[in-house]
Amino acid sequence: MKLHCIVEDAATARHAARTGATVIQLRLKHAATGEVIERGRAVAEATREAGVTFVVNDDVAAAIALNADGVHLGRGDLGKERARRAGLILGISASNVDEAHTALAQGADYIGAGPVWATPSKPDHDPAIGLDGLAAICEAVNVPVVAIGGVDALNAGACIGVGAQGVAIIRAVADAEAVRTAVDEATR
Repeated sequence: MKLHCIVEDAATARHAARTGATVIQLRLKHAATGEVIERGRAVAEATREAGVTFVVNDDVAAAIALNADGVHLGRGDLGKERARRAGLILGISASNVDEAHTALAQGADYIGAGPVWATPSKPDHDPAIGLDGLAAICEAVNVPVVAIGGVDALNAGACIGVGAQGVAIIRAVADAEAVRTAVDEATR
């Protein structure tokens, strides 16, 4: 759970695996299931070769077809029950304690909490929750919390410091090794 690297292609997945990713999440916003499956095959292969957990974002059918380890769903995404029946690891997004409790009731194995800070990777995101909001979510749930939104090597350790078990990065994947180092140092 330490370092979720969110990628769109196999080359980035391989880089993330080499530089410290513990989870690689395929995220192809607005792509149809068929396209996610087609583009995801190489990502799935790269994660298996590296021995890294493979998660698909927003698409339970694609996760099942790709034999992924898990799926990450937004609060309003459908398929949570199907994901549980398929034995997938289920991550659910939350931006406050109430949403985190709802995610637990829906069977979440982990919570993706954020955005901690504003991020250009998702311009339609909820308002930033900051470290205080992240800490509140971490204290309120009994499953791992992964911080997302504006996380990089300079602030990843602060997320761990308030209780997150891991961080998720998109823009910072190019700097994954430094982010992993920051996370490792914060957990010592």
